[in-house]
Amino acid sequence: MAKIGVIGAGAWGTALAQVQAKSGREVILWAREPEVHQAITEKGENTTYLPGIQLEPSIKVTQSISEMSDEADILLLVTPAQYIRSTLDSLRSATSEGKPLVICSKGIELDTGLLLSQVVKEELPEASCAVMTGPSFAREIAQGLPSAVTLATSDRDTAQYLSENLASKTLRPYLSEDVLGAQIGGAIKNVVAIACGALYGKKMGENARAALMTRGIAEMGRLASAMGAKKETLMGMCGLGDVVLTCSSLQSRNFSLGVMLGEGRSLKEIMLERKSVTEGVHTAKALMTLANKNAVDMPICEAVNNCLNEGVSIEDAIEEMLNRPFAHENSH
Repeated sequence: MAKIGVIGAGAWGTALAQVQAKSGREVILWAREPEVHQAITEKGENTTYLPGIQLEPSIKVTQSISEMSDEADILLLVTPAQYIRSTLDSLRSATSEGKPLVICSKGIELDTGLLLSQVVKEELPEASCAVMTGPSFAREIAQGLPSAVTLATSDRDTAQYLSENLASKTLRPYLSEDVLGAQIGGAIKNVVAIACGALYGKKMGENARAALMTRGIAEMGRLASAMGAKKETLMGMCGLGDVVLTCSSLQSRNFSLGVMLGEGRSLKEIMLERKSVTEGVHTAKALMTLANKNAVDMPICEAVNNCLNEGVSIEDAIEEMLNRPFAHENSH
């Protein structure tokens, strides 16, 4: 049985460590923050990012990324998207060569507009890279409630190995070869969730939210096609599944941020209150780089970026969306 190394002890990384340990696998968790390391070591609980969940005592926690990498057979990369490159830089000097590296974070690098697998390719070109993404709230995963995810890799042998060594009774991976498509869905749904939350906060009704979710998936499909990914990938866990979950629940950091914006609170005020990263805030701006590069029209994501980063009010953004010309539903 493979030993699992988890890089990042936020809510999602801690939850993945928990579900793997509950399945009887050896797990070593890298925690960058001293207070997180101390809390897990002394209290058996990540009081900062996943309070109230008693962690499996078999989880080994370390502040040494080299120790984690040396001991693990499979590496789960769970740091926030904007810190992936610096984390890989630290990992480069560790014993990681030849070990599967599974990206479990969602987002797009802000400075470059690159998907996270493309960042890995630049920093660790020899790494065997996969992506795990889908509708998965960390707390429910940690509680042992059933969930399903997309596990994407272009190498079939790696896919089989990872499936056998990461699957559990409560975490079911569905295999895909479309690494780009899996990431596009996981990134864009965070931005769409902010938009849906804003509508909820403005009390604009369930019809509007359903329409926005549907058109958000259409935007995913257009970008996927332009980048050489498969639109049908987005009908799976990494697209449709993730949109349904993230755009419908206040458990979602992105949806709840949108709700607060819709209720009139400022982005700065909301972000100051939060410990965990709300990835859609960064992704919205990075998506504009990616959309322009690929000549793809993404009005919902553009509207969110305008509200977050360009000083446009939510009222004006909604008015502009409602005044857009009518189009055929299947238009590209």
